[in-house]
Parts: sequence; structure tokens; C-alpha cells
Amino acid sequence: MRLTSFTDLALRVLMRLAVTEGEDLPTTRDVASTMCVSYTHTTKVVARLQHLGLVEARRGRGGGLALTDAGRTAPVGGIVRELEGPGDVVECEGATPCPLRSACRLRGALREAQEAFYAALDAHTVTELVADPTRTLLLDIGSGPPPRTTP
Repeated sequence: MRLTSFTDLALRVLMRLAVTEGEDLPTTRDVASTMCVSYTHTTKVVARLQHLGLVEARRGRGGGLALTDAGRTAPVGGIVRELEGPGDVVECEGATPCPLRSACRLRGALREAQEAFYAALDAHTVTELVADPTRTLLLDIGSGPPPRTTP
């Protein structure tokens, strides 16, 4: 199973906001810069997360983005289900329908695997995902050059 870049970014935005402390809330532009992604794409992601009640966006002086309680405690699998939307792992009815579709068992097996994937994510919350050492890394991102890794 492969997540869309939209869902991937949404999870990273939620994780970044989960470690925000104090009244210095990051803006959408700050988060986009920190995550090294397009501001436009991040704006769309933040709007969707706000619509889902996971993120609160405050305007004006002292404004910025904040994770809601629902954003902290929602199962990650539920968030991914909402962002990915309904659909099968494979397209059986597309422009060129699969000739096996009337008696195929693969589609059912793939749906079962997809649900197992989501169920595994349901066991986690955003708060759990940002426990140390991830928390420390998220707080350090954007505060200087990325750490060097040795091969």
C-alpha cells in the first residue's frame, strides 16, 4: 500500500504541530519551510486537516496553527482513511476493466490487506508518533542545518 503525498504531508504536519509549545505557533508557511514542501500544497493540507477538526488555524497577531485535542488523540488509521478516501488498492473497473473481475478473489484479498494496514495504524495516535527521539528531531528541524549522517 502506498500513501498519497497529500496524506504523507498531512501526517508530517500533524506531527510537527504536536510538538509545538508555548504561544509561538507556526504558520502554514513556517511548516511548509520546515518540511521542505510547497507552501501551496501545505495550504491545501492544512485546510483539509482544519475541516476534519484536527488543526485549528488562528489569524492575525499571535496566530498560527495548533493541533486540536482530536488531532492529538485520533487514531492514525482513521486519519489516513479520511485522507485517502474510499477506494480499492487496484482499479478493476477502469478504462480497461479487468477480465477477471467477475470471479476474482484477488480484489477481496487486497481489500483485506488494506484494512489490516489501517487497523495497524489505528493502534497509534499522533501523540505516540512524536515521542522521543522523534520529538527532539521535530523541534530541531528548521533551527539550523540538518544533522549530518555518516555512511
